[in-house]
Amino acid sequence: MLRRLHPEQPDAFAFTAANQQWAEAQITKYPEGRQASAVIPLLWRAQEQEGWLSRPAIESVADMLGMAYIRVLEVASFYFMFQLQPVGSVAHIQVCGTTSCMICGAEDLITVCKEKIAAKPHALSADGKLSWEEVECLGSCTNAPMAQIGKDYYEDLTAESFGKIIDDLVAGKVPTPGPQNGRYAAEPLSGLSSLAEYEAGKPEYNASVELATDLGDTVKRIDGTEVPILTPWLGKDGKTAASKSAPKPPKEGATPKPAVKQAEEAKAKAADEDQPETLTAARGGKADDLKMLKGVGPKLEEKLNDLGVYHYDQIAKWTAANIAWVDARLKFKGRIERDGWVAQATSLAAGEETDFAKRAKEDGTYED
Repeated sequence: MLRRLHPEQPDAFAFTAANQQWAEAQITKYPEGRQASAVIPLLWRAQEQEGWLSRPAIESVADMLGMAYIRVLEVASFYFMFQLQPVGSVAHIQVCGTTSCMICGAEDLITVCKEKIAAKPHALSADGKLSWEEVECLGSCTNAPMAQIGKDYYEDLTAESFGKIIDDLVAGKVPTPGPQNGRYAAEPLSGLSSLAEYEAGKPEYNASVELATDLGDTVKRIDGTEVPILTPWLGKDGKTAASKSAPKPPKEGATPKPAVKQAEEAKAKAADEDQPETLTAARGGKADDLKMLKGVGPKLEEKLNDLGVYHYDQIAKWTAANIAWVDARLKFKGRIERDGWVAQATSLAAGEETDFAKRAKEDGTYED
């Protein structure tokens, strides 16, 4: 199935303050230079915030992780859990249409979606509250037919019960997920044939449904405020990122900075004495094309120029301490050593041509 970006896109995207802090915390799970490993959770969080993935959201995640836009788009378009078009403001309904569900009445559920939501999948209802699509097996074959709404399963559906669920959602009600025919979980419809002694003391709902009902709003999207942001990988105590060694809380009225940014600023401040040679402007008013270095794109070139780096010979002189100084000031950590900027710059400064620079010129990608 061909998946394209929606033709109508918002002008911009930005994480909420809570989601930005969460995203930065996720990036710290991975070693420097491996931030791309966080691409799926960050894309998922962006979708949770907006309901779908827009082009600005995809590009924003790419910028955070130092990835080419096309690489993040490849991920977003590959996984069907990512929605590349607007979805209902209340809920997006996924009807399972694979064998077991199809045999048990999935086509009737799809008919209900066409009548109550929209004639075609991925189209918004007239009021913008709902959208729907048919999906592959969701793994609840015993309780067929079923549909996933938000994060929960609604099972043992009929056209009538499914229609009522849709009506309740539109009316602002929160239907109880799980089996809709009185079945507790996935036991035989005829009743238990074993473990009958546990029947009397069981809770009102099975564990999955109980958790969903305890939350109170099963179609609510994550917004970053549900629980404290935990980063146990940053310390041994498994507590939040604010440990005993964390800076004191900001004064009243001041805007707190995420722990990750505080650590980066401290690192940059400590490395001030290792600043490499920098310039206030390019020599002769003509800067070298730093995009001829593998790993340097237009954004990184602009950042390097802002730091006072305009020429290959400047980079060729960098020591390990100089690299640490520059690295502390870049959003894309670890790229200098990973892509071998110093070795590339040494060759380019000597008038030689690297394999990457040759390919870039042939492609015309980075010609001035």
